[in-house]
Amino acid sequence: MRSFLDNINLLLFIFFTVLYSYQLIYVFVSLLGKKKAFTAKKEHKFAVIIAARNERVVIAQLIESIKKQRYPSELCDIYVIADNCTDDTAEIARAAGATVFCRDNKRLVGKGYALNFGFKKLVEAGSFSDYDGFFVFDADNLLDENYIAEMNKVFDSGYRIVTSYRNSKNYDTNWISAGSSLWFLREAKYINASRMILNSSCAVSGTGFLVSREIIENNRGWQYYLLTEDIEFSIDSVIKNEKIGYAENAMLYDEQPYTFRESWNQRIRWAKGFFQVFAAYGGKLFRAIFKNRSFAAYDMLMTIMPAMTITLIGAIINSSFLIYALLNLPSAKMLALTAGIALFMTFFNFYVVLFFFGAITTVTEWHKINSSTGRKILYMFTFPLFIFTYIPISIVAIFKKIEWKPIHHSIAKNIEEFQ
Repeated sequence: MRSFLDNINLLLFIFFTVLYSYQLIYVFVSLLGKKKAFTAKKEHKFAVIIAARNERVVIAQLIESIKKQRYPSELCDIYVIADNCTDDTAEIARAAGATVFCRDNKRLVGKGYALNFGFKKLVEAGSFSDYDGFFVFDADNLLDENYIAEMNKVFDSGYRIVTSYRNSKNYDTNWISAGSSLWFLREAKYINASRMILNSSCAVSGTGFLVSREIIENNRGWQYYLLTEDIEFSIDSVIKNEKIGYAENAMLYDEQPYTFRESWNQRIRWAKGFFQVFAAYGGKLFRAIFKNRSFAAYDMLMTIMPAMTITLIGAIINSSFLIYALLNLPSAKMLALTAGIALFMTFFNFYVVLFFFGAITTVTEWHKINSSTGRKILYMFTFPLFIFTYIPISIVAIFKKIEWKPIHHSIAKNIEEFQ
């Protein structure tokens, strides 16, 4: 049995290494590769779409940061979808200068439904065709003053979907907010930036992206309603051979959960959403790898499923052997030792790898992280622990029915605090 367990662990290690070694290559590509420079020949007209549910605390600051853009104000209109609000979000948004569409639908709940409602309202108003593209933000976002201008450069260069650099409003609140923030900083610096250098497709992550009118028209609105509508949109776009661009100099700040309960609720929705997306699009994505000769399709497939699955399989197998061996001591003493060591090495190796990614991201993005030196260093060490909490989250997500729930936002800051 010891030999069998050793062989299983070796196969899982080889399988994982083969599938994900390219992400280590991404690090060197980002550090050493030549980045693309973009200029815009035309300043396009955009609409900003903000889905907001009970966001009275933060909505005005986002609208203010949009109005302070170094981009012609007449080329950027702001629309807020007050989605099932029970507070005065709509009134505050109107007072700040946005056009507000109120939505009241307790049956179809989620950001995807709110976005589709917003696009339909623009069509009904006859203004949809006035815009070349649409920005999508969450109410807790803040934009650097050059955000729209930088996104326009990449958009004008031919990319019909563009994502941006995602920074944090509250990195230094605690290890939970820092863990989530560092994950998105790494995604920007060492995933999307590398994809752009390699001329592959990037991925939309939650918020802060731009999509062309033509894409929305072809999709007949926003037809992405799974729990992770952002990754669903990204994967569907890659399957259609659409290349998503990345504007490195377009910086957005958002609020990360800082209580474990809020973080758990957010991430269990993400985990369940990834399972949903894999079930709905996994086969098409796999076929696109060969049909379109698409590395981007392979990259997206690795994003939504195998890593956590392989980790869970390894943990379950070794834990099962360990429990069996402990129940059959002393005859299974060596089996218990083998399983125990395998479990320890699995988590140790993951800790080292995650620490590496967290540390190199912290070092290279040092001046973009709003935190003290001591906390920046401390949170490099807690980052792997934060990611480890995805293991129980993913297990629960497999069996539990998850519904979309809004994340409470309470950090009201102005963009000047980050400049």
